[in-house]
Amino acid sequence: QVQLAESGGGLVQAGGSLRLSCAASGRFYSIKFLGWHRQVPGKERELVAKVDTDGIKTYAPSVEGRFTISRDNARNSVSLEMDSLRPEDTAVYFCYAAGAWTIGPPDGWGDYWGQGTPVAVSP
Repeated sequence: QVQLAESGGGLVQAGGSLRLSCAASGRFYSIKFLGWHRQVPGKERELVAKVDTDGIKTYAPSVEGRFTISRDNARNSVSLEMDSLRPEDTAVYFCYAAGAWTIGPPDGWGDYWGQGTPVAVSP
């Protein structure tokens, strides 16, 4: 019921910047949280940043002060501006929508993920 289309990512040198964008589409009334997780092979997926419908933002300590998340409720989209990138930021980044109130019948609640976009930061 919710599709997430990601764009952005790629290869950048350490200290550089990248911007990720994600647009949600489908049949839903609202989405409580939009955000980003990342995953490195062999490790668990981890939260990078999220923002709720009221604009309250949460960041992982490792990206605080370097990454900025923003949300456009009218367009059901979320962006992640990543500055001062480090090699340890290299991962596949996944857009996610949590607490989506979907339109039925029946109406329901669920969490959804994008397909992931790779980010590589060279030393």
